[in-house]
Amino acid sequence: MITIYLKQYNKIVRNADIKLFDDLGYDDILWIDMLSPSIKEQKAVENFMEINLQTRQQVEEIESTSKYFETENAIISNSNFFLPTEESFTIEPVSFIISEGVLISVRNSEFRTFSEAAKRLQMNYRSYPTGYHLLISILEVRIDFDADLVESLARQIAVLSKDISMNEHVDKEIMKQINHLQENTMLIRENIFDRQRVLSGILRSERFPNDIYPKLSLMIKDVNSLINHADFSSDRLDYMQDTALGLINIEQSNVTKIFTVAALFFMPPTMIASLYGMNFKHMPETEWEYGYVFALGLMVLVSCLTYIYFKWKKWL
Repeated sequence: MITIYLKQYNKIVRNADIKLFDDLGYDDILWIDMLSPSIKEQKAVENFMEINLQTRQQVEEIESTSKYFETENAIISNSNFFLPTEESFTIEPVSFIISEGVLISVRNSEFRTFSEAAKRLQMNYRSYPTGYHLLISILEVRIDFDADLVESLARQIAVLSKDISMNEHVDKEIMKQINHLQENTMLIRENIFDRQRVLSGILRSERFPNDIYPKLSLMIKDVNSLINHADFSSDRLDYMQDTALGLINIEQSNVTKIFTVAALFFMPPTMIASLYGMNFKHMPETEWEYGYVFALGLMVLVSCLTYIYFKWKKWL
């Protein structure tokens, strides 16, 4: 699907007919948004703009030179966007190309970022005279959504931390939740780093309008603050994981202590029972009238003395 944003009659008009390229010039178009485009739509845009669109493999490259670079007649920027799922996120690459002041975006998924950017464009089209301004607006919206994700993750971490502090036992589910939040934190952090690399490339460029650079500096500061916040969340999760593992170790130590004390508690009576279980012929107590009672009483006495000793040593 392709959506063409036209500058007509002092307003922005949306159209999806690629036949318009036969009658329009570069000055008539502000933005060409391509969502899972067909081969016919790709060829139409390439012929009209006289450029080559990137393949998905090229967009997914992680090298710094693949995130932002400039050619003789175009600026190409690739960035990763989050696509929320039920429990986590998936990352989808998006390609941006600016040529002759026209912004071309190529993506394979629907994002709130683009619908919000389109809404801003319709409401205040005078603030976006070129594709350069529109690209910055899209990245600005994406950074706002990234901030919402970081704040949401911080709230989830706070709730889990409270649960750990209030519960006496730490089970496997809590460890799974911590691991799940760690994975999401790493994904968000990598995604924000990706945004930082794109903005740094734009800031080094000399081809953007001068009124954009002050806003770029503020956006980079926002991204840096998000990275710091994500780092704090990551450190907090590490601390929670150490705390949970410590509580598990303490619980396991208490169980081991109970078994150890129980074994030591029954050791003296077992020794007495073993002695009188020997099959020697000359054992005075075996023929004594009160031998059985004496043996039982001796076991009880030794057990009581062992209990008193353990209490005195504060092992119980």
